[in-house]
Amino acid sequence: MMQTALQVLDREYLEARCALLELAAALDRVDRAHDHEEAANNFQDSRLDLLNQAIKILSEESHLPNRSERLLLLFSDLD
Repeated sequence: MMQTALQVLDREYLEARCALLELAAALDRVDRAHDHEEAANNFQDSRLDLLNQAIKILSEESHLPNRSERLLLLFSDLD
């Protein structure tokens, strides 16, 4: 039997919220460490760019299907 959207949200909400909080905390730690680097103005890392692109996919493209597939494709280009 297929579940309703509400049932899926009831089941997945806390875990999704936790994952978002963990991501926010990780980005905060990077920012705090970045503030203490001597060359803070020159700090760039393609992985941060990828995380920002992923956040954009999740937030701005929510009407498009297959978000997980698009994120996997985005991260598969890592060297």
